[in-house]
Amino acid sequence: MAPPLSRRTLLRSAMIAAAASGLTGTGTAGASAAPAAWSLLPLPLDKVSLGPGLFADKRQLMLDHARGYDVNRLVQVFRANAGLSTRGAVAPGGWEGLDGEANGNLRGHYTGHFLTMLAQAYASTGDAVYAEKIRTIVAALHDSREALRRAPQVLSVPGKFGTAAENVRGSYQYVELPAQLLGGAPAITLAAWIRPTHDGSWARVFDFGDDTTRYLYLTARNASGVPRFAITTSGAGGEQGINGTAALPLDQWSHLAVTIGGGVGTLYVNGQAVGRNPGMTLTPAALGTLTHHWLGRSNYSGDPVFAGAYDGFDVWSRALTAAEITGLQSRKGSGDLASYGFDETSGGTFADSSGRGLTATLRRTWGAPSHAGFLAAYPETQFIQLESMTASDYSKVWAPYYTAHKILRGLLDAYLATGDARALDLASGMADWMHARLSKLPAATLQRMWGLFSSGEFGGIVEALCDLHDLTGKAEHLALARLFDLDRLIDACAANTDVLDGLHANQHIPIFTGYLRLYDATGERRYLDAARNFWDMVVPHRMYAVGGTSNAEFWRARDVVAGVISGASAETCCAYNMLKLSRALFLHAQEPKYMDYYERALFNQVLGSKRDAPDAEKPLVTYFLGLDPGHVRDYTPKQGTTCCEGTGLESATKYQDTVYFVAADGGALYVNLFSPSTLEWSGKGVTVTQSTGFPFEQGTTLTVRGDARFELRVRVPAWATAGFRVRVNGQAVSGSPVPGSYFAVARDWRDGDVVRVDTPFRMRAERTPDEPSVQAVFYGPLNLAARSASTSYLPVSLYRNAALSGDLVSSFTAVDGKPLHFSLGGVEFAPFFEGTEDPTHVYVRRAEPWVVFGGVDSGVANPVKTNGSSLLDEVWAGAPFADRAALVARVRTVVASWVAGGLLGASDGDAVVATAQRAVYVS
Repeated sequence: MAPPLSRRTLLRSAMIAAAASGLTGTGTAGASAAPAAWSLLPLPLDKVSLGPGLFADKRQLMLDHARGYDVNRLVQVFRANAGLSTRGAVAPGGWEGLDGEANGNLRGHYTGHFLTMLAQAYASTGDAVYAEKIRTIVAALHDSREALRRAPQVLSVPGKFGTAAENVRGSYQYVELPAQLLGGAPAITLAAWIRPTHDGSWARVFDFGDDTTRYLYLTARNASGVPRFAITTSGAGGEQGINGTAALPLDQWSHLAVTIGGGVGTLYVNGQAVGRNPGMTLTPAALGTLTHHWLGRSNYSGDPVFAGAYDGFDVWSRALTAAEITGLQSRKGSGDLASYGFDETSGGTFADSSGRGLTATLRRTWGAPSHAGFLAAYPETQFIQLESMTASDYSKVWAPYYTAHKILRGLLDAYLATGDARALDLASGMADWMHARLSKLPAATLQRMWGLFSSGEFGGIVEALCDLHDLTGKAEHLALARLFDLDRLIDACAANTDVLDGLHANQHIPIFTGYLRLYDATGERRYLDAARNFWDMVVPHRMYAVGGTSNAEFWRARDVVAGVISGASAETCCAYNMLKLSRALFLHAQEPKYMDYYERALFNQVLGSKRDAPDAEKPLVTYFLGLDPGHVRDYTPKQGTTCCEGTGLESATKYQDTVYFVAADGGALYVNLFSPSTLEWSGKGVTVTQSTGFPFEQGTTLTVRGDARFELRVRVPAWATAGFRVRVNGQAVSGSPVPGSYFAVARDWRDGDVVRVDTPFRMRAERTPDEPSVQAVFYGPLNLAARSASTSYLPVSLYRNAALSGDLVSSFTAVDGKPLHFSLGGVEFAPFFEGTEDPTHVYVRRAEPWVVFGGVDSGVANPVKTNGSSLLDEVWAGAPFADRAALVARVRTVVASWVAGGLLGASDGDAVVATAQRAVYVS
């Protein structure tokens, strides 16, 4: 259990929670300490509680997943890397194990995500089960770091004959034997008791040699899966070898022995000769003095380290007889050249009982960390190799600083949620270690590193380091944050030069949230300008209807949307990070476009990326949404534990973090989202409860408890063009709400005051910029996706019964018993936020072949310009219309323009106007 926190530390924790992550805290402690550049403050998660509804239902699925998941599985890779017992835990699949993509070079990242999710779950619910899981993870990470700081220590386990030493898979540990081991013997026997725990090929039981030219080795499994012994003085092509006949069983003790004498080599398994080579002319004497004498490690650097346990290794200066080999099956050996029983239960060395005093030493293949603060689930070599890379190769180095960010962020969030001082110590140590490495590198090296796709990706580490600096006050931590400046990108975006075409999307989105925090810390304007301009390059120019961005993880040219729709569109991580950036920008400047985007991406992509089903093993979150026609969302991508599943853990446990903000001066409350929730505003001594079924209800009700004066600022969404209205205690509030703004109500609020906000929905279609006929259907804030197994764009006509307001809902038929479901032409349209496995069409093909008004067909073909925009598109772009006369006037103007441009015949133009005049419209 961590020691109690001082009041100063608690206040600083609350400050960071409110000002950076919105995780937890004591309500108002952060208000005076927030960055001066912020005109708004977020509310900690424990000050905003979710009420029953869509968000609470989605969150509960993730809370249940978190509650039941064994977090020892997450830290298995950390414990293994440190050479500690993994306690029988099995690492998660996918990217979190040694057998995952790129050999698991991203392992550890998911633990960071999970820590953040648990911190948010604890802050939101107060349920101690989440805090206990946090403590379990933090304790394991602490133990792992401490183990990495010191030389490897023996891991003692039950053996075949008492005690054995285990080499945990993923530990990169091996045993180094003294150089005089073989003694130039012309005949020899080498024998070992082993219990392999993995079936990887070419892991060595032993390997004695100089390099890949002169050596002798024994592997438990060759490429065919059977044991092999070989000796050579001329590399692989000159090997004299002996192969076994059957694979060794995993997790069972087996005895292997090799004898060489009189030109004959024999391989024994469990006392039985399984292979013989009568032409074995090479002996240890022929190899001369060798440099390396290793148990578990190969002279070929690409071979895996042996995973399993040793209960004896012996070397004799003669070839034992078959009977003698059989006798070794009931006891440990007693070699005259070397004899190791592996009976040690502590320390990092193994005694030799042969009488020669050849003490063996436990080593790591990669040596020791460069700094005591190092913490990772893989060796530091990932970071070291990156420093000399000039081209990307994620199979060798896969975003080590990205992984470091996730761990660092998770530790910060764990500290802020629980006050466990070990978490802050681990986070601070990681930053100290990174600063020790990166501060020594030339600026040109850093710029090259951060510009490498994938290998140089560092996620949101700048934001996390700025938050850490606010907690520790260490100048090195802020200096470290600035070492991640990618100058060419910052400078281009600050100058509003769009350079995004061809860039990896999620490699770059989160770094701008960090640059905003650097602006807060340093006042350097280029960081702020770059972040603002970058956002405008993505929204709406590279944004899909559901709020997502990227295709196959990359951006393409500005305003190309329809042209990049595929099954790999809209990576979920991108939406997560665009939400964070939008939120951060809004805290600096209250431009409603940021919250309009936030609502779009939250209600559509983020909610729609989570499957509406429980699962104990996986979070069920998409990687790519996939927006091609008839796409079926994949909620178990890449066998689990991808970056997007990690951010999905976080998204689903912080749905309330942006519902409300308060002005830094305490004078206003911003209602950004319509969501059932209760805000505890300690600074004002009031609570505000939002009661709503939104989006199933087209409006919300806010009830104030307590007395206070402040201005209530309610967002008027850009889509709210159908009569947005605000009433206080039943009385209409004067003023004209403008879509895409905030509507303010300033008053002395009294206990029990009720504010009713009406937000009528309209049905509309949004066109893609590069292909106007490819469109998405929206009802209020919600994308309505067509459900059809067709893999071609569905042709859809919507203008036939359009209302004077421009509302297209009259073209649809509501589906009985299924709120927010509609049908059109026999096809059902449903909210994309429903996490189903139905084939969906976010985009449809607008097909308006004839000019029709109010159900009356003019008999005139709907002409289309070369850019794909039709006459009807141009007419209805003028909606809403006050009355039929206004519509007809619009029709006359558009028709005249098209006739003048030679796009429509005069007689056809007259027919179009006449049809508009006689048609009957709904309002």
